[in-house]
Amino acid sequence: MPAAVKTLQDIDWSTWKAKDPATLVFVVTEGRVLLIRKKRGLGAGKINAPGGRMESGETRLECAVREAQEELCITPIGLTYSGENLFQFVDGYSIHVHVFKATGYEGEPTETDEAIPIWSDVDKIPYAEMWEDDTLWVPLVLDGTRFSGRYIFDDDVMLDYELDVSAGA
Repeated sequence: MPAAVKTLQDIDWSTWKAKDPATLVFVVTEGRVLLIRKKRGLGAGKINAPGGRMESGETRLECAVREAQEELCITPIGLTYSGENLFQFVDGYSIHVHVFKATGYEGEPTETDEAIPIWSDVDKIPYAEMWEDDTLWVPLVLDGTRFSGRYIFDDDVMLDYELDVSAGA
């Protein structure tokens, strides 16, 4: 990877491989979405959906379920694949995030050492407390529209992005 990555064109995406594969899962029920305030790790302090890095031998779906269980003590149900986001940070870190939408869950959302549960009406999502790119693709998850995004970040500032949208999820 070039030393001064600032735009999408600075990367050969045909050979790009993320350091970490990961998942996010948005539980959406009765006009509300279950989010978290991250207490540690990448994006600590920000609001996001439950999720995290895949473990060796784990499928995307298994990771999405496990991370929701670890972060909120719930098991998401009715999961469907929404899309993917490829993030390259100028410091060299990279992550490939597979996004899921769940129509329900089992258990009671509970604060853990990783996350605080936050329910939000889908029309009042606190984007100002989230990653900058979330305003672009989270509405697609909620609407059931498939997507694929690529982003360049300098710490938590988005420098460049491209979002491809296709109908139907």
